[in-house]
Parts: sequence; structure tokens; C-alpha cells
Amino acid sequence: MVAAARSSDLYDERFDDDRPLDRAGWYEMQRVAHALVPLSAADLRYCSPTLRSRTTGDALGYAPLAQPALRDCDMGRWRGFTLAEVMAREPAAVDAWVADPRSAPHGGETLLAFISRIGGWLDTRPAEDIAAIVAVAEPAVVRAALVYALKAPPRTYWYVDVQPLSTITLTGTPGRWSLRLDGGV
Repeated sequence: MVAAARSSDLYDERFDDDRPLDRAGWYEMQRVAHALVPLSAADLRYCSPTLRSRTTGDALGYAPLAQPALRDCDMGRWRGFTLAEVMAREPAAVDAWVADPRSAPHGGETLLAFISRIGGWLDTRPAEDIAAIVAVAEPAVVRAALVYALKAPPRTYWYVDVQPLSTITLTGTPGRWSLRLDGGV
């Protein structure tokens, strides 16, 4: 999985954002493209339906197929707002959302449902005769995939930091995923 390039500064990220890549996102992509372009050789290439993910995948030569199941978490009435804006308006609701993975004070998708949806997508990927699959998605989607694959408690989601253009490799089969860290000696 490849986390999509940036579309905004960290402090200006908005829930359910669908903005194009910003200047910094394009710069970062050019800087690391040499390491990511080889993933275009994957047998299957997917992406989140967001403009940010589609643009990242296309720019890296993946020609990915958009997968609705890889969309970011549905944030209901918080869509389009920054975390700071929501905290100023509904601090108790944000606290409830972070504390309880079954909570959806925003009227959208619970964290538990989001992680389960992403896990469902993982578990339905073709396993037979497929050597490699690459998927470009929002960093939040990559976080959810990690939590699901490792069978970690949902609250673990809040402790995973996925930077734009970072990659993770999941190997295995439905219900039996492993995280592979590349690099080293």
C-alpha cells in the first residue's frame, strides 16, 4: 500500500478532503518517485476514489482502478472541517469519537466500521495466481489496513502515523495478514 501524496499542510487537513495535490505534494512525489515507480509492475493496481489518490497513482504510472471501498472514513457533518475547527465547536464529541471506536458523533462512520470496511476489502483481494497488488489510498486508509491486518485493538489506530508517500507491505491471505518491513542490511 502507498499513502497518497499531500494535498494540504498537516494543519489544514480536512475530514473527507478531496483536494488535488498541493505544491509540496508534487515536490515530494518527484523526490521519491524513483523508489515507487517500480510498483507499477504489480499485477493489480488500485486506488481510493479521491482525487489525491488517483493523481498519485497516475503520476507514478500505476493507472490504478478506483475502489469505492478504499475511500476515507465517512465523517458525516464534520466533512470539510479541520480537527481544530471541530474541536472548537464540539470538543466533547471529538473526545467521545477518539475514546470509543463504536462512536460516531459526527453522524458518519464509526472507527470500527471504517477499519472493518478496509479489512473487508483486503480480505476480498484475489489471492490465486496474483503475485503483487498495489493500492494508493489516504494515509487514514493505510492506518486502518494496518490495524486490521495485525488484529490490533481499534484504539491502536490513533497511535499509527502514516506519512504521505510512505509504503507498507502486507503479505498473506484473508484473515492471516503479516506486515513486512523492507530495508535494512
